[in-house]
Amino acid sequence: MREGEDEWTGLMRLAISGDSAAYHRLLRAVTPVLRAGARRGLARAGQPIDQSEDIVQDILLAVHLKRHTWDVNAPFAPWLFAIARNKLIDTLRRRGRRVFVSIDDFAETIPDEPAAETASANEIANLLQTLPPRQREVLQSIAVESTSIRDTAAKFAMSEGAVRVALHRALSSLTAKLREQ
Repeated sequence: MREGEDEWTGLMRLAISGDSAAYHRLLRAVTPVLRAGARRGLARAGQPIDQSEDIVQDILLAVHLKRHTWDVNAPFAPWLFAIARNKLIDTLRRRGRRVFVSIDDFAETIPDEPAAETASANEIANLLQTLPPRQREVLQSIAVESTSIRDTAAKFAMSEGAVRVALHRALSSLTAKLREQ
């Protein structure tokens, strides 16, 4: 592969200097290697390889758009493979690595969790009364009435960010008070 990598470097140097035929030869030469790498990476991650062509296209597009950043004194292959690796990682992140396992396979080995202690409705009502009025209103709107953050913001003439802050503070305060008990 070393000989091929040297050829790629020479072709890229020619392409950078304006030789479009060399650029096309380079792209044709690297595409099968990128395709194989994308398939291998998807398979290793436990993902179907049907997206390998999309990854190859993303890599080639990135090479085209970023070719001006390649150092002509450096070998081409490490630069190309770094782009390829990043594009594969981006694809896997977008897909999410989900592994589905039937819960029945583990039903006998998973211990039952002890029931969580719950506070009575009166205790919760008393704790809610200790909150500042705006935090209590926001918490009531979102948690009890199932109103969205956007609608709660409109209802109380607040920004969505302020609603999130009020909700977070209310929940943090309640959590701290429940732990104290």
